Amino acid sequence: MPNSPIVTTRSGLLQGVTLAADPEARRQTDVHVYRNIPFAASTEGDGRFRAPQREAVWDGVRDATAFGSVAPQAPSPLEAMFGSGPLVTSEDCLNLNVWTPGCDDRARPVMVWIHGGGFVNGSGTTAWYDGTRFAANHDVVVVTLNYRLGAFGYLHLAGITDADPTLSSNCGLLDQVAALEWVRDGIVAFGGDPANVTIFGESAGAMSVGALLAVPAAEGLFHRAVLQSGAAVNVTAAEAATRTAAAVLGELGLTVDEVGVKGLREVAADVLLKTSDEVGNRGLVDNGLPYQPIIDGPTLPVHPHDALRSGVSADVDVLIGTNRDEMRLFLLLDSSLDGATRERLADRARPVLGDRAGAVMDAYLANRPGQPMSEVWPDIATDMAFRWPAQRLAESKAAAAGKGRMWAYEFTWQTPVFGGRLKSCHALEIPFVFDNLDQQGAGMFTGDGGERQAIADVLNVAWANFARTGDPNVPTRIPHEGPQWPAFDPVTRSIYQVDATVTVASDPRGDELRLWPS
Repeated sequence: MPNSPIVTTRSGLLQGVTLAADPEARRQTDVHVYRNIPFAASTEGDGRFRAPQREAVWDGVRDATAFGSVAPQAPSPLEAMFGSGPLVTSEDCLNLNVWTPGCDDRARPVMVWIHGGGFVNGSGTTAWYDGTRFAANHDVVVVTLNYRLGAFGYLHLAGITDADPTLSSNCGLLDQVAALEWVRDGIVAFGGDPANVTIFGESAGAMSVGALLAVPAAEGLFHRAVLQSGAAVNVTAAEAATRTAAAVLGELGLTVDEVGVKGLREVAADVLLKTSDEVGNRGLVDNGLPYQPIIDGPTLPVHPHDALRSGVSADVDVLIGTNRDEMRLFLLLDSSLDGATRERLADRARPVLGDRAGAVMDAYLANRPGQPMSEVWPDIATDMAFRWPAQRLAESKAAAAGKGRMWAYEFTWQTPVFGGRLKSCHALEIPFVFDNLDQQGAGMFTGDGGERQAIADVLNVAWANFARTGDPNVPTRIPHEGPQWPAFDPVTRSIYQVDATVTVASDPRGDELRLWPS
C-alpha cells in the first residue's frame, strides 16, 4: 500500500497508508488511514489512576501504519467473535485511529466511535469498526479510540483518600474527553470539521456517550450523539463504587487508606487486572457492571438523566436505539434458564423493579400465551437492560427545550446463525452500520444471506446523514422504498424499525415499557 500524505499534528508529523479506490471493495475514492496516534501520555507508572496528560512531542515523522496497544483486559470470546485478533495490551494505550478521504480543507463531518465491551473489554482496533467505507462512500472522517478499562479506568479511590487531588475515579471517561479534545485541536489536518463532530458507540460505548452528554468537560466537543444498545442508566453512585475499590484493596492485602492506595499504584498490571476482575464478578453493584462511569462530582456531577432533564446537552442531536432481542447473545449458553421458574427469574429483575417484579413477569407472560419462561425471559431481560433505558433517555432528552432533535430506532432483522436462536441479538447491527459485512467474523455472526447488504446500505447511509446534518433522512435518501424516519417525540414515540424491509411503529410494545420505572 502506498504511503499517505504526511500530516502535522499538535505533537509531530505522521505518515500512514493510503487505500486506493476499489469498486470491487465498494470504495469510491482513496482513503488515508493513520493508526496508533497518541492523544495523551502513557498511563503507566505515575500515570495510573490519574487524569490523562498531554502526549509527548516527537521528532521526525512518526510511523502511523500499524495499530497500537489497547487497554489491559482479560481475553474475551465475544471480542474474538467480533473480529478481534490477538490483542497487545499495555497501560500505554491512549491512542486513536483516523480514516479520511483527504487531508485537505474540505471540513468534513467527523464521526468518533467509542467501542463497547462492558467497560472491561474491547478496543478501537476491531475489524468491524474499520472506517474505510464510511470515509470513502460518504466523505466523512472516522476516528476510533482506546480508553482505560476495568479498574484502570473506573476504580473510585476518592472515597478512600482525598490526599492526592490528581487521582481520578473516572479515568476512562476522561480519556474519551481527552480524545475529543485532540479531535478539536487536530482533526482539521485530516480534512475534518471540529465544529461538526458526532460521537457514536455501542453497548458500553453507547453508555459512555450517555455519560458524556452530562460531563461538563465534554461540552462543546461534540454536536451529535448516537447510542446503539446502551443509554445512561449505567452509572454508579460514589458510595457503591467506593465499596468496590475497598474490596479490591482488601483482596490485594492493602489497607483501605492513603497508604493502601499508594501501594495499589505499584501493583503489577496483570495482578491488578486479575484481582479486580475477580472482585467485579462478586456483584457488588446492582446492574452487574462494577466498573463504569461514577457520579463522582468533579467529572460527572449528577445522574445523566437529571442533567438531560435540566437542559444539559439540549442542543445536541441524539439518535438512540436497541436490537429486538439484545439479551439472547448473553443467554445463548445460559443453562440456568432450563426449567427456570417465575419466582427465580423475578429475583433477577428485583434490583430494578423491586416488589413489582412478579407482576411485571405476569404481564409479559400474559402477552405470550403458551411460551415457556425460557422464551419470555429474554424479552424481559432485553427491556430491563437496554430498551427501557433507551426510552428513559429519549424521554429525558425530549423533556428539555432545545434545538437538538431526537430519533429512535429498533433493529429487528434476525440472524440465521446458531439455528436462529440469537434472533436480533446484541451487537448484530454493528457490521451493518459500518458496512463491514465482509470483515473478519461478520459472516459467522450474520450468515451470508443476500438481503444483508440492503440493510447495511440503510444504516450506513442513515448514520452518515445524521453525522452530516442531524437528520438521518438527508442529504442522501436512505436507499429503500419505505417511509421516512420520523423524529421521536414523547407522545407518538415513533420508532424506525429496520429489517429486510423498513417500517415505522408508534410506541411498539408500549404497554410493557410502561411497566418499568419512569
